[in-house]
Amino acid sequence: MPPAGEKPLQARSGHSAATNPHRPAQATPPLWAGFRRSPLVDVLQFCLLVAGLLWLLAESAGRVGYNWQWYRIPRYLISITDAGIVAGPLLVGLKMTLAISLAGLCLALVFGLITAICRLSRSFVGRGLAVVYVETSRNTPLLIQIFFIYFVLGPAFGLERLPAAILALSLFEGAYAAEIFRAGIESVAEGQLEAARSLGLTTFATYRHIIIPQAIRTVLPPLASQAISLIKDSALVSTIAIYDLTMQAQAIIAESYLTFEIWFTVAAMYFAVTLILSLVVGILEKRLKLP
Repeated sequence: MPPAGEKPLQARSGHSAATNPHRPAQATPPLWAGFRRSPLVDVLQFCLLVAGLLWLLAESAGRVGYNWQWYRIPRYLISITDAGIVAGPLLVGLKMTLAISLAGLCLALVFGLITAICRLSRSFVGRGLAVVYVETSRNTPLLIQIFFIYFVLGPAFGLERLPAAILALSLFEGAYAAEIFRAGIESVAEGQLEAARSLGLTTFATYRHIIIPQAIRTVLPPLASQAISLIKDSALVSTIAIYDLTMQAQAIIAESYLTFEIWFTVAAMYFAVTLILSLVVGILEKRLKLP
């Protein structure tokens, strides 16, 4: 602040900020700056990317010399008969894949939550069993676990192909879900746990009403990634002759020799399922977002 009775510096010099010839003029944004921020630029870039990929595919297909027969693919998706529209083998396989993935995901969440609680408990036996389960499942291939449960435990406990596949998937993914749940539970402030104890809540009531509802908001994104991973890992159940999407594709290729067309179609179906799941989880994440 200038002393009382003294004019400001600009008034004393006789030049304002706009008329000072020694002060550099404010840079005017170029005309193309607004165009660069326009959504049309993003659309244009996306179109160029798609065009580049299509050109790359066309160039590769021309050099490989493969006889593409995409016109034969629709019959493996749907077929029209006198009885109406009937699902083709690929859609039948997709239904089996979704059923296995849904059952495996539900069981994996149960296994993961129980394991996380055991690992955070004061019980030495509970913590030990949880650690052994998590480390064993995470550090061995899923394919080996499927074979072990179906060929070793299956005859002993009377497990058929489908229950054995669901159990193997849920145990494998449940180990990862356990670590996700554990991180979410540990993210809840310790003061809330102490407040619940001061109110006389039991351990079950504390987890049911205070810990789990808050932890779910935190672990929802990584759980969604784990669910997507489970859907893709379900392709391994075809190794024990379960006719899921992958097994159906192998059977079609064996009789039609449409190798690339079938596998690209199967990849597109997996992509569509996982993309829909990601969108649903994104909506849930926004609704359950922490303040």
